[in-house]
Amino acid sequence: MARVQFTANLKRHVDCPSVEAAGRTVREVMDEVLPPGAPARGYVLDEHGALRTHMTIFVDGEAVRDRVKLSDAVGEDSEIYVMQALSGG
Repeated sequence: MARVQFTANLKRHVDCPSVEAAGRTVREVMDEVLPPGAPARGYVLDEHGALRTHMTIFVDGEAVRDRVKLSDAVGEDSEIYVMQALSGG
């Protein structure tokens, strides 16, 4: 199973412990980790299930490419990091 970790900064705002979850895509994993109604789901995903603009997800060190359908592949031993996107100048 993939290991899903949320940054400490995100954990300050919503309850989202690190967990292991099954799934072949980021969508499948996120649906298991953040089921409908979970407070963290609305913080990470929008009402259509797309990744919110202020969030980012990394799978094995690579940022997800499909921010809408979350169709990026996840392996059995993948490490998934969910964090707030940083910007500024």
